[in-house]
This record gives sequence, structure tokens and C-alpha cells, in this order.
Amino acid sequence: MNSPTPVIQIENLAYAYGRAEAVHDLSLKVEPGRCYGLFGRNGAGKTTTMKCLLNLLRPQRGQVRVFGLDPAKAEVAVKRRLAYVPDQVVFYPWMSVRETLDYLASFRERWNRKTEQELLERFQLDPAQRTDALSKGQRTQVALIAAVCPETDLLVLDEPTSGLDPIVRREFIETVIGAYQEGNPGDRAIFVSTHLITEFEGLIDEFTIIDRGRAVLTLESDQARERYQKIRARFAQSPPELDLRAALRVRREGRELELIVNGSGPELMERLRQHNPEALSTEALTLEEIFVATLKS
Repeated sequence: MNSPTPVIQIENLAYAYGRAEAVHDLSLKVEPGRCYGLFGRNGAGKTTTMKCLLNLLRPQRGQVRVFGLDPAKAEVAVKRRLAYVPDQVVFYPWMSVRETLDYLASFRERWNRKTEQELLERFQLDPAQRTDALSKGQRTQVALIAAVCPETDLLVLDEPTSGLDPIVRREFIETVIGAYQEGNPGDRAIFVSTHLITEFEGLIDEFTIIDRGRAVLTLESDQARERYQKIRARFAQSPPELDLRAALRVRREGRELELIVNGSGPELMERLRQHNPEALSTEALTLEEIFVATLKS
């Protein structure tokens, strides 16, 4: 059986602004039906990568394919099948929310009016309000509605929760992302860049951490949680002096010892157990903790 064509395939992508290298030899692949996270600090190269995908920038080296197509040569065919929410949302200021959504719908083959109405009500947006009177968060909400309603095969989100308050962020995760993928499970893919990783914890299937334009870690989320562990030990007296070089980070506080480990958990657990701790426990790191540990190590 032939493998399905990746929704996104990036191979050795490179792009620089003058002498400042924004992306260096980045490679990743997004399969149909997956939610893929591109994690990085501000300025890490996430938006540049997104723009190369969308033919807003031309790769200076390497190759980008979306649905198996070169977005520079098949731009209409590619963009017909995706929706994009940028980190900075701008609309025609003289249009109302209703006029804006109708205008954007006119470019699409499909538009789910039921979903549109549900999201307008959920976000408490007034369709008659002009877009120049909207807050940054409200503009993002309108852009998210416009991205979900066409029911495309790929949703590209660049810092989609930026500017949203914490309650609305949760609404976004539970309604917008959930409704999008449930509409055609197994086929619709999401490619999201963010530094606010906690909100996407339960949705991300696979991720790449990018730093200074370079991929430093690519893993499936479940595999990452198995590898990256937090070990806590409490001893009757001060913790013994042990060889803990296999740990990413070690913190000693009184009688307690806390380790952050990557793949060396069983070995270090056994080493600690030999010194008869009063308590010994381990837990998986969250994706955000993995992100922080990776960039600090």
C-alpha cells in the first residue's frame, strides 16, 4: 500500500534576511489528520517558515511541498486547500464583521454558515461592528472563524492565541480546533506555530522545536513524554553524592533531589533506589517543560 502524500514536507529549508539567517536547514513532515506543532521563542524562525510554505517568501535553499506541490508553481491549487491565520491580522477597516466574512466566503468553494454562526455567538462578536473598532483579540477571532468555515484540508496557524485572553484561548482550543478536526477526522491537518505551548498540550501529535532557525528536537508527543521525565527523591538525610551527569538538570533542596532526564530515567531511578530514599517518584514532563528543558540543555 502506498503511503499518503504528506500535507507538508520541508527539506533543508534555508532563508536569510541579509546576513541574518532566519531558518537554517530545517526539515519536517506533516501527515494527513495530524496536528503538528512548531515551537520556538519569538524570533526563532517560525513565521519565516510559515511564509515559505505559503509562497509569501521564496526559499533561498531547500525544498517546500504542500500536498506534494511546489507552492511557488501551483499557488492557487495549494491555497485552495488551506486556510491561514497570521500572527498579525488586518482587515479592510470600512467593512463590518458580517461584510468581512461574506467577502472572504466569496473566494471559497465551501463555507459552513452553521459553524460561522456558532462561532460568532461563542465569541460574542457583533456582525454589524466595523473591523476597525475591533480589539486585536477580536480581529484574531474573526480570522479564526474565516479559517475554519471553508473546511479546508490544512489549517496553518501562526501564533493563533496571541492577543486572546485566557478564557477565550480555552474557547479557541475547545471549539475552533476541535470542530475543525472532528469535521473530517483522519484527513484534516493542522500546522501551528506557537510559544504558548500549554494551551495545545492535548492536541499536538508531533512537534519540532526550533531555535535560531535550526531544528533542535523533533518527536511525537507521546514518545517525548515517555523520554522526558521528572524524578523526585527524598532522603532521610542530605542526598548522597551521585554521578548524575546523565540528567539534563539537577536541583538539590534540603533532603530532596529533583532531576530532569531525557531517556535515562530507568538508569537514574535504579541508582537512586540503591540509596534507600524515603520517597521516589517519576512523572512525564509537559510539552512546555520539554520545550524549556531542551532550550536550556
